[in-house]
Amino acid sequence: MSSPQKKLRLIGAFAVLGSLALAVSCHGFFVNPTWSTITIQPPSPQVAVGFTQTLSAWGTDTDGNRAQIKSNLIWSLSAASTGGTVATLSPAGVLTGVAPGTATVTASSEGISGTATATVAEEVATMTITPADPSVVDDGSHYASYTITSGGNNITSLVTLTAYQGTTAITQITCGFETGAAGDGTQDCTPASGLVPAGSSQQYTIVVTYAGYTGTSQVSALLTVNGS
Repeated sequence: MSSPQKKLRLIGAFAVLGSLALAVSCHGFFVNPTWSTITIQPPSPQVAVGFTQTLSAWGTDTDGNRAQIKSNLIWSLSAASTGGTVATLSPAGVLTGVAPGTATVTASSEGISGTATATVAEEVATMTITPADPSVVDDGSHYASYTITSGGNNITSLVTLTAYQGTTAITQITCGFETGAAGDGTQDCTPASGLVPAGSSQQYTIVVTYAGYTGTSQVSALLTVNGS
């Protein structure tokens, strides 16, 4: 083999080695973030006997980003504090109440786990919604936050809130439990922008619906919406 050919082959070999070294170096430098903490939403799940509650897991990664974990997630349920089976938990995070008591729910992913205490309650005969008569502006970004309790137990995540004017349901006021990363455990009712004429106010009735409620009186609160 001639000397120029040898030189060309050596140069090619060095180029390949350099590319491999660069690839290894880059792979070591750009490390994919992993979960550092996991939290469960709602943070204190509560469900009545015979009813279900869908849970979600949220992770904060090593770069400080927070997102819902939707894959490579394992749900588990500990033994109940009262003995026996208090609840069941599906692989998709659906909690089903079996008997009154508490148990620990665990969500695990990539070797990191988060826990929450789940409470299973019986059917309820009374409910209380607070505050009784909040006021909110209809600019599309403000909302009224409600908490619903029964016998000292917080059942906010288990109920449905619906806005009415007389007997007519008002779809321009949307209510829902905060299950996202910033959820604070309340049911928030948000009036659509421009629902009420500017400079005027309108009252609506926020009605509580709960499948486990055995009482005969409607449970509700007033919501005053101010036109923006």
